[in-house]
Amino acid sequence: MKQGKKITGGRYKKSKKKKLFGLPGQIRRIKLGEEKRKTIRIRGGNKKTFLLKSKTINVKFGDSMKKSEIKNVVETPSNRFLARQNILTKGTIVETDLGKVKITNRPSQDGIVNGILIEKAIIK
Repeated sequence: MKQGKKITGGRYKKSKKKKLFGLPGQIRRIKLGEEKRKTIRIRGGNKKTFLLKSKTINVKFGDSMKKSEIKNVVETPSNRFLARQNILTKGTIVETDLGKVKITNRPSQDGIVNGILIEKAIIK
């Protein structure tokens, strides 16, 4: 069977044309380092702020929130190579002063890094 044609020889019609808003955005990898942000114009004239580098995280434990410094990227379940490059994504487990924290938001979309405490640090 020829591509794009029916068995009878008739053509398949496209459901819709390709549009500019359907194009994928640029891949943003948020590195561990000194804080760096960028703001761009998005569809509808709105603005979106996203991170390029970050070293702080807002940690939620119990009913309280605390800002903590990220020491190291421990594990990235989606891709182990991202952890080696110290790249922050949703689901990444990072080492902080408070203990191990799992990132719960998408830093490439939000402009901040939020997480929940999954393992407390042992203080001697």
